[in-house]
Amino acid sequence: MTLTICNDLSPAQWLIDSALPWDVLVGFGPEGFDSHARLRFIPDPVSEGQSECDVDTGGPTDEAGLVARLCALLAAETSTPDDAYFGLWEGWPGAVEISGGAPRIEVPNRRFYLFKGPLAQVGEWSRSTLSPTEPAAFVWPADHAWCIACDVDPHWAGIGGRRRAIDRLVDDDVLDIVRADPHAPQPAYYG
Repeated sequence: MTLTICNDLSPAQWLIDSALPWDVLVGFGPEGFDSHARLRFIPDPVSEGQSECDVDTGGPTDEAGLVARLCALLAAETSTPDDAYFGLWEGWPGAVEISGGAPRIEVPNRRFYLFKGPLAQVGEWSRSTLSPTEPAAFVWPADHAWCIACDVDPHWAGIGGRRRAIDRLVDDDVLDIVRADPHAPQPAYYG
């Protein structure tokens, strides 16, 4: 089974209507959450000007797999785990073919296609020619209990949610999750 493309874009209205600066929105999701964190795909840089190429990850990083694990953990923090939304950034190779010409959600500096399905199907795009390592740009349950935002540039995905949910994520011993202030500068690699 795969996620279903949405032609009704109204479930993403809370993103479109967000008054947050664009980098905070695409980095952590919309306003309304009392706690935030970052899921690090690779460790934060240890020196200024460090390049991602300087990090030894032991092989390719499975960002989509890490986001899928994150969704599995967050499924317990929503009343609607089988009713979720997924934004696919239009710039991933194959995204246009997957969308079948569906309308796009537009937020400042980013556009994405909207899909719907259970959290357990995160990344299972219909007619996929997309690399299996490309994560969703946004994931949220219909009850808006939390939001994952995964912009194309950072080495991490941002998470907004209730304090209890974020505490649970930070305590997870599999994923590398740290607390974050979405309005503060975030660690970044260069080059």
